[in-house]
Amino acid sequence: MNFRQILITLTLSLFFIACAKVPLTGRKQFNLLPESQMIGMSSVAYVDFLKESQVTSLKDSDARMVKSVGEKISAAVEKYLADNGESKRVEGFNWEFKLVQDPAVNAWCMPGGKVVVYTGILPITMDEAGLAVVMGHEVAHAIARHGNERMSTTILAQVGLTTLGAVLEQKPQMANDMILTAAGVGTQLGLLKFSRNHESEADKMGLVFMAMAGYNPENAPAFWERMAAAGGGAPPEFLSTHPSHDTRINDLNEYMIEAKKYYTPSK
Repeated sequence: MNFRQILITLTLSLFFIACAKVPLTGRKQFNLLPESQMIGMSSVAYVDFLKESQVTSLKDSDARMVKSVGEKISAAVEKYLADNGESKRVEGFNWEFKLVQDPAVNAWCMPGGKVVVYTGILPITMDEAGLAVVMGHEVAHAIARHGNERMSTTILAQVGLTTLGAVLEQKPQMANDMILTAAGVGTQLGLLKFSRNHESEADKMGLVFMAMAGYNPENAPAFWERMAAAGGGAPPEFLSTHPSHDTRINDLNEYMIEAKKYYTPSK
């Protein structure tokens, strides 16, 4: 599908699309792009990323742990969605869990279930339970379709300045950027707050997802305490795209009772 077809689809979507609800939280969201389109674009970007990265072989114990934790969480999430009549949330997903050699303290999940963990975060996760905190959070981003929502926010912000046709004909690079990026981060504090809301939602959903997979959610605050210790100084929360570590830890502790309702220790 070319950009003209995509933008026509987006225009029609403005008239016909309905607000969906995020599983678990029930928050209403407005996504302009069909999720199948997001998955298709993400798959291309994912393949390109792997070609340029040093993917750790499954002969490595850490790579096997990443795959094992990811499979446990994704299976638990898919069962929950099926039990609650929401299997369409993962329609078209093809889960993959990769460990790449990179010192960055990072992990991410693309639409469609492509999860990548960087070796730089492993000293902070420390063990399988700590890794489950990170992977539960990243899987939550995909299940909640945050990438689509951020993309939609960018489209509305940019196209609001002109028409879809003008964007396509006069500003092709702008159109390209809107399609290829799922992060609605700009100078406006509204967009920054929007991203922080996604992070907070993924924290709570991830807490439940790791619990569903048999990991004690009480490991989550401890992980973020280690992240805070490793990260040093941080920008003021109102200028950050992520909640502060203290905010994160407090919110997780407040949500712990709810998350533990889903927790049954794995045998």
